[in-house]
Amino acid sequence: MINRFLRHVLLVALSGTMVLAQAPAKPTETDVEVFKSATCGCCSQWVEHMRAAGFTVRVKDLGDAELQQLKKKAGVPDSAQSCHTARVGGYIVEGHVPASTVRRLLVERRKVVGLAVPGMPIGSPGMENPNVKAQPYDVLTFDAAGKTTVFSTIKP
Repeated sequence: MINRFLRHVLLVALSGTMVLAQAPAKPTETDVEVFKSATCGCCSQWVEHMRAAGFTVRVKDLGDAELQQLKKKAGVPDSAQSCHTARVGGYIVEGHVPASTVRRLLVERRKVVGLAVPGMPIGSPGMENPNVKAQPYDVLTFDAAGKTTVFSTIKP
């Protein structure tokens, strides 16, 4: 009788553990969701840069039209667009923004929609080229009206 009772308790406990293990985790400040083209190698390199910096990154490949629609819906100004768009900590991160700059925004919690590195500047994370000198570039914030402001200037 006691063995049967203990087996029942153990079975219930294990069942509860399995349910908890299957429940989706609540996103954290280090969870990044990246939307990119399936053929973009520099985007994949930026993803690896973010992972190396301790972020947990999920990637979703989209078609070009779908990616442009996502950027528009996210409020990324045309002048700030790059090749990939990400979500992290309630912000949008557009393009090759350094992980350290993303962390700074997450600490400061500015009232902006997100950060952007327009275009694809040589030397930015994912755009490194050992044969070409890295160039300085600006990381911008952008708000819901599409206004951009320099958040930081990266001088390699």
